[in-house]
Amino acid sequence: MLRFVNVSKSYGTTRAVDNLSFSISAGEVFGLLGPNGAGKTTTVSLAVGLLKPDSGQVLLEGNSGPDDASNRAHIGIAPQALALYEGLTGEENVTFFGKLAGLQGKELRKQVAWALDFVGLTARGRDRVRTYSGGMKRRLNLAIAVVHRPPLLLLDEPTVGVDPQSRNAIFENIETLASEGHAILYTTHYMEEAERLCNRVGILDHGRLLALDTVPNLIRTYGEKPVLIAEDLDGEKRIACDDPVAELVKLQKTGRYRRFRIEQPTLESVFLNLTGRQLRD
Repeated sequence: MLRFVNVSKSYGTTRAVDNLSFSISAGEVFGLLGPNGAGKTTTVSLAVGLLKPDSGQVLLEGNSGPDDASNRAHIGIAPQALALYEGLTGEENVTFFGKLAGLQGKELRKQVAWALDFVGLTARGRDRVRTYSGGMKRRLNLAIAVVHRPPLLLLDEPTVGVDPQSRNAIFENIETLASEGHAILYTTHYMEEAERLCNRVGILDHGRLLALDTVPNLIRTYGEKPVLIAEDLDGEKRIACDDPVAELVKLQKTGRYRRFRIEQPTLESVFLNLTGRQLRD
């Protein structure tokens, strides 16, 4: 559904995307993780045709690119910066963007009603967007992206600044869309989102793809060892080991330890191991 082949893009002397290659299949949620400035939003802009690569190819559904308007009609995008008209109602926003995607008449009305219901905004569809909460605006952003039922969805940090209820609703929406066969590019810097949603994850930094695999394989390859934490009267003892259960059995025999727990490696530890721990602004 989407393929990047050795794609590079620079802004002056800054290489935002550096020889990037990956592909996304129908029904797959592909997570793109990276710190601020890693190149995630530039990648989305290249995928939708807002930017042209300096080198390499971006291909949609075969061997054609997003510079073809007929191909762009098969893409839905929910950008990180909300693309909403706050003086219009939610229904008017979805209708406007549905028309831009080529919907008309009865089909347009049907799809607008479906999209608003899909994101749980039917009851507020005739209210002006300026009255919406942050979570409602994010859900409306998603409704606009899916109103024309595109086979490829580009979701650029779609849960930024939303409440837990809206966030969970967006997760359920994405899982439903994937089960229906949509290919989804999902950019985020929230590890738990990628662990829940993504079939595969690519970790991007300074425009380069550092690793790409399933979450369990990334943790197995790049994660730290499990840590056994044992507590006695003097405090806690932390032991990094390959087999924490065997280590636990040995410690229990001493009779000194009152409590035990095991910390497993996570996607966050993989991310920090690959991209570093320095602050990013």
